[in-house]
Amino acid sequence: MGEKLLKGKPIAEKNMRYCLEKIEVSGLSPHLYVFIIGNDPASEYYVNSIKKQGQKINIRVTIQKFFPEEISEENLIENIKSLNKNPDINGIMVQKPLPIHIDAGKIEQIISPEKDMDGFHAINAGLLIQEKECILPCTAQAIIEMMDFYNISAEGKHVVVVGRSNVVGKPIANLLLYKQKNRNATVTICHSRTPDLSKFTRQADILVTAVGVANLIDASMIKDNVIILDAGINEIKKTGEKTVYVGDVNFDSCFDKCQFISPVPGGIGSITTSILFKHLCDCSKKR
Repeated sequence: MGEKLLKGKPIAEKNMRYCLEKIEVSGLSPHLYVFIIGNDPASEYYVNSIKKQGQKINIRVTIQKFFPEEISEENLIENIKSLNKNPDINGIMVQKPLPIHIDAGKIEQIISPEKDMDGFHAINAGLLIQEKECILPCTAQAIIEMMDFYNISAEGKHVVVVGRSNVVGKPIANLLLYKQKNRNATVTICHSRTPDLSKFTRQADILVTAVGVANLIDASMIKDNVIILDAGINEIKKTGEKTVYVGDVNFDSCFDKCQFISPVPGGIGSITTSILFKHLCDCSKKR
């Protein structure tokens, strides 16, 4: 089984070594500031995990938690603007989901592009499309790093991306179109309004999924020897049983038919925090 699996752990470890070396050699003191609003268990688990992992490589993570009734959109904007001006803060994140009275799209544009750890600011998104240096969305960059690590080239391949979010679908589609070695793909983007999804997924030489629907893709929807990069993560709860996480791809159904496949968990998702820290260290050094 191992030779088919595209595991994220060795890539994450490589990125953490990169960060540790940057910090030790350059004498950096990277500081990430994270806002979390509400009591979403998955969000709290994620930001606390960021803090714990950061401590291992001397990265400071400050978590500012608010209850929804404690903070208005205007208050949050003022907090972010203050951090934009603070030279001791190298990166800013606003964890989603946000309460309904706060416009996530508006907040993304308030964060300084130089401190935008998620890569969602319009300036970073525009630079990405123009193939210029910028902060990339972490999950999209994780997919690229996985492809590079395992010597998977998209050159001349038909890549089908299932999902059109600003977090994964759109950025990874653009990154794979880059006029660079191992990119130059022909890309098709599918989404919730695509009729007969399997018509397109069966054409894929490389299939990227990031739609958030558990086990959406099965063996009948792929061709032989496809490479599957599954960026979906979906929580499944069964009465009286342990909560499990699965991808957008039915792993057991597709395993025998594909050439390579990234598992969930243990695949692309396990790389994203290490990329967040890479962004932070790079921004810290530039400043």
